Amino acid sequence: MTTEVTTAPRAAARDRLLAAANELFYAEGIHTVGIDRIIERAGVAKASLYNTFGSKDELIVAYLRSRQARSQGRITAAIERNDEPRARLLAVFEAQSESFADPAFRGCAFANANAESEAGSVVEHVSGEYRRWLRALLVELAQAAGVSDAEVFARRLHLLYDGAMLSARMDHDAQAASTAREAAEIMLDAALAA
Repeated sequence: MTTEVTTAPRAAARDRLLAAANELFYAEGIHTVGIDRIIERAGVAKASLYNTFGSKDELIVAYLRSRQARSQGRITAAIERNDEPRARLLAVFEAQSESFADPAFRGCAFANANAESEAGSVVEHVSGEYRRWLRALLVELAQAAGVSDAEVFARRLHLLYDGAMLSARMDHDAQAASTAREAAEIMLDAALAA
């Protein structure tokens, strides 16, 4: 029973710290937001941050991993709403459209964090994990849809995906994912006809 009492407050502090980091890092940047602001927003003692995460860098990693889990969940859910392989492949853009509709949308959390970080940093490593996951998923979906060179096709789709993300953020184009989906459909038709 002692473990439950000790773990519950720590879990609550961890959740509050992550929620504060998610809000502030995503809105303002991982390096411009100081630990004191996160602690204040989370309503925890400074020791809670260090006891839970050890350092700001580890909090940044936890923030990015939580964004990764959320993105993967959203994309997976969109894919699973479809049975037909073609629709499953194009559903990636439907998931993207859902994120663009969020009033708090500020672009790709991984691209934003990478822009602030040095090459070879832990941020680059975590961001790379997410990008490799997405690329592997696109390859798998392209293969299931019958595309013969799924690796090349997935790379092209990933570029469309990235471009839509950039357009949605920088051009405030809420329709960017729909436009990217239309382009992906044309590419898919051409790949299947080849």
